Amino acid sequence: MATNKQIPGYQEAISEIEAILRIIESDEMDIDLLSEKVKRAVSLINLCKEKITNTKEEVAQILKDFDE
Repeated sequence: MATNKQIPGYQEAISEIEAILRIIESDEMDIDLLSEKVKRAVSLINLCKEKITNTKEEVAQILKDFDE
């Protein structure tokens, strides 16, 4: 997993979100870490949304340039 200083790629972020969900949904979740895990998941979700938006904009620009 990536450290907080390293920005994960999209697929790595998705994998970490899935791992966090498995931990949260399990009976093994340490309640003292729940808030930390939820914050990390939200951070990763926002990162993924940003990457999707940026990619969508880049593809739109590429297609626009192609049509010209």
